[in-house]
Amino acid sequence: MKIHIIDTGFFKLDGGAMFGVVPKTLWNKQNPADEKNLCSWAMRCLLIEDGEKLILVDTGMGNKQDDKFFSHYDLHGDATLLSSIEDKGFSPADITDVLLTHLHFDHVGGAVQFSRDGSRLDPTFPNAVYWTNEAHWQWATNPNPREKASFLKENILPLEESGQLRFIGQGESPFENIGLLHVDGHTEQMMLPVIQYKNQKIIYCADLFPSSYHVPIPWIMSYDMRPLQTMEEKQRVLQQALDEQCILFFEHDPVYEAALVEQTEKGIRIHERGALRDFIAS
Repeated sequence: MKIHIIDTGFFKLDGGAMFGVVPKTLWNKQNPADEKNLCSWAMRCLLIEDGEKLILVDTGMGNKQDDKFFSHYDLHGDATLLSSIEDKGFSPADITDVLLTHLHFDHVGGAVQFSRDGSRLDPTFPNAVYWTNEAHWQWATNPNPREKASFLKENILPLEESGQLRFIGQGESPFENIGLLHVDGHTEQMMLPVIQYKNQKIIYCADLFPSSYHVPIPWIMSYDMRPLQTMEEKQRVLQQALDEQCILFFEHDPVYEAALVEQTEKGIRIHERGALRDFIAS
């Protein structure tokens, strides 16, 4: 197995929304806001070579939205989904599977692109199976008013129309070396891949821990649908990470890709953070 970091650029979100009830005097020390109270966040994906499979976990925001849409999020940085995949020596046609943690626009936007003539929306990866689960699919295609702006039909429906969409059952995984944790605090049935790499486990944190700054239990986004459940799920996953010495991989942390945790008097906290390669045994 080989694991590649796929950078898809950065975007900005309101700091208060990203840190919920945590006072700005605390979170601003971690990820300082600009004059509009916006903080920069990564959209970091993984590409996993495992036998004959080439598995992409999440796809970033993509580039098919209009200028008005991007003006809300200030997409910036030189990297894109496809350029990063190509930098690793692959083409879109090489991807065999796309595992979507959930269907918010900053995780699924790159899964679909305009056709060459601009007449329709097609899956970006023509030979890939796209994986979600039925409960989350129903949640995303019949969104509640609060979450509706995050579930864009143009990101989601073309996957079903293409015939490339598949559902994963609870407690199942289509991948030999990737397990899945299902959590419901952020959104219904978000899936966290747990990657068995050599003798280590890597937990792809998606939006349960969007960054290393969100490891303390009360540091929860205002975007979460069920914040108390998020707190319970964070505690459970952190305990697993501590007990099994799992590596936490952060999708949105603007600086740090990964971390290990330790037990402290204040609870489970970051022990060390840095690049993923710093924690993977050679």
